[in-house]
Amino acid sequence: MPVSRPRPTSRRLRWIISLVSLVCASLIFAYVYPPLRYSNCYFFSSSICSPFKDWLPPINSCVLSDEEIASRVVFRDILSAPTVKVNIPKVAFMFLTPGSLPFEKLWEKFFEGHDGKYSIYVHASRETPVHVSPIFVGRDIRSAKVVWGKISMVDAEKRLLANALQDTHNQQFVLLSDSCIPLHSFDYVYRYLIHTNLSFIDCFEDPGPLGTGRYTTQMNPEVVENSFRKGSQWFSVKRKHALLILADYLYYTKFKLYCKPGMEGGNCYADEHYLPTLFYMIDPTGIANWSVTHVDWSEGKWHPKAYQAQDISYELMKNITAIDEHYHVTSDEKKVEQIKPCLWNGERGTCYLFARKFYPETLMPLLQLFPNYTNL
Repeated sequence: MPVSRPRPTSRRLRWIISLVSLVCASLIFAYVYPPLRYSNCYFFSSSICSPFKDWLPPINSCVLSDEEIASRVVFRDILSAPTVKVNIPKVAFMFLTPGSLPFEKLWEKFFEGHDGKYSIYVHASRETPVHVSPIFVGRDIRSAKVVWGKISMVDAEKRLLANALQDTHNQQFVLLSDSCIPLHSFDYVYRYLIHTNLSFIDCFEDPGPLGTGRYTTQMNPEVVENSFRKGSQWFSVKRKHALLILADYLYYTKFKLYCKPGMEGGNCYADEHYLPTLFYMIDPTGIANWSVTHVDWSEGKWHPKAYQAQDISYELMKNITAIDEHYHVTSDEKKVEQIKPCLWNGERGTCYLFARKFYPETLMPLLQLFPNYTNL
C-alpha cells in the first residue's frame, strides 16, 4: 500500500489556526496587561490609547477610578464652557509676598489712570504689610505661612485665585512676587493678556536630575513619568484655567504627597512641577509654554540673578523688554538648549511683561526710568 502524504491544505490550515491563536493571545495579554503609558485604559479603548479604535469592535471606556472620572468630567465642562462676556474685563494682579511690597509706588505709577481694568490681591505670608500706596490698602487677603519648596506655596497660589475669582469681571490672573516690576505700560500689558486665548504657564521637559529626576513612581497611575514637566511658578492664566486649578484635587494630592523636599533622597518642588504637569496632561494646546515674567538664570546658581541699584539702566530695561525668544536648558550632562520664539496670536513678539528679582534699593532708579523703557 502506498504511504499517504499529508495534504498541503491541512498544513496550511494548521498554520492559519496557529497564527490566529497567537494574535488572540497577544490581544488578550495586551488587554489584561496594558503598557505603562496606557495603565488607566483598556487596550484600544480610545483614540488617545490607540490609533486602531476605528477598525476594532467597541470596548468599554477607560478604566478610571471614581476620583479620575469626577476630575475629567469637571475639567471637560470647565474647558468647554463658553467665556462669560463682561463689559470691561479686568486683570487680577496677585502678589505673593512675605510682607510689605517694596515697589508699591512703581506699581501705582503703572496702574495710574486705569481704574476699572484691574484688581489687586496681596497674600503676605509672614507679616502684615505696611502699604505706602492707597491703591494697595484693603487688598490683603487671609494668608497662611508659606515655606519655600513645599506645597504651601501652591496653597497660597490657590488662595489668591479663590479670592480673585469672586469678582466675575476678572478674566486674567497674574501671579507676581514682591520683587517683580512691570516692563511695559498698563495698556500694553492689558491688551497682551486680555486679547489672547492662551494662558502663560511655563512648561518644558527636562530629562535631567532637576526635572524628570524628581519624579517618583508613587505618582502612578494618575501621573506617569513621561508627562512630568517643569516650569517657573510665575504664571498668568485665563479664567477657565484658574477655575480648573481650584477644581483639581486628585493631581494636587499626588504632588502634595509625593513632590516635596527630601523625597527618596532628593528634592521635588511642587511649585515648579504641579501646574506644568497638570496642564501638559489636560490642556497642552491651551498654554504658551513660557512665563510672561522674566528671570535671569544665567549665573547658574540655585537662585536667579538679583538686580541691585547699580545694575539699573535704560539699556538693561530695553534689553529685557526686547527679548522675543524663551529659553530652557536641560539639567542632564547634555545640557540641551531649547530656544523657541514667543508667539502672541501667531505673531512673533516680546516675551515678557514683568521681571524679577529686583532689590528694594532699585525703586528710585526704576521710578526715574519708568515709563521711558516701556512699549506703548
